[in-house]
Amino acid sequence: MAAVRHNEAQNRYELDTEHGMAIAVYRQRGDSLVFVHTEVPPQDEGKGIGAQIVRAALDDSRKRGFKIVPACSFVAAFMRRHPEYNDVRA
Repeated sequence: MAAVRHNEAQNRYELDTEHGMAIAVYRQRGDSLVFVHTEVPPQDEGKGIGAQIVRAALDDSRKRGFKIVPACSFVAAFMRRHPEYNDVRA
């Protein structure tokens, strides 16, 4: 599987899968990134791909100095299960 990439022009993180592309979409608001949508191709659901792309997005956002607003229910649930990201929650 390919690596997660940041598509800054489309405000999203992307990951090519066997069945298409998984995405984590955000909107920048000042020094925060508001994650609004996460999508994984239906055939790839339940394989940990959503967690993989969200983890990479949060790690990159942290490295770039942004705080995270988890408006997407998947990102919010991921952050609840992974308290190591509490420091980046807006």
